[in-house]
Amino acid sequence: MKFLKVIVSLLLVLVFVGCGVEEGSASKPVYKNGDKLELTSVVGSKITLLRKNGGFVLESDESKILILDIFGTFCKPCQEEAANLMDFQLKNDKDVLLIGFTHLESVTDQYVVDNFSSKFNAYYFIVNSPDNDKIVNTILKDIGYERAIQVPFKVVLKDSKYQKVTDIYESNPNNKFYIGAIETDVIKKDIEKIKTK
Repeated sequence: MKFLKVIVSLLLVLVFVGCGVEEGSASKPVYKNGDKLELTSVVGSKITLLRKNGGFVLESDESKILILDIFGTFCKPCQEEAANLMDFQLKNDKDVLLIGFTHLESVTDQYVVDNFSSKFNAYYFIVNSPDNDKIVNTILKDIGYERAIQVPFKVVLKDSKYQKVTDIYESNPNNKFYIGAIETDVIKKDIEKIKTK
């Protein structure tokens, strides 16, 4: 009985917090200011991010708010929030660009389309590249995140600056990331505050 309680507890932690773990990014490669990241989505569309002032901007529209979502196609919370994120992107496409980066897995673009985008209505801009590790390392270093990363993990940037967002677990007013599945109402409220800055 005690063993069963431990197993159930571990499963609940994965469901409510996130999936996957990776060691810190202290000595891993990162992007530097001035670097351009040519990104191609799993369906072939292209954008360019510019590394600027210790953050990122969309080269073609630096005023656009970026939500960078680090996720895994295998991750149950990532799957569960995908359709809501797609809906949020569609409703906020004038001001916000959601970019998903696959992490902690090695799969093909077609696999992502067939087993994530199609199944979970996730047709926002998803990047599945070996360079994703470098992007993730850069984000973690930028915000000073030194713990093991779990997916889903999101950051929000405006004018190349990482924004403070709601911490649903610890109520830290200086929090600069979402971890685990996040209700889009929380994201929406944060984006509204960020837009008025």
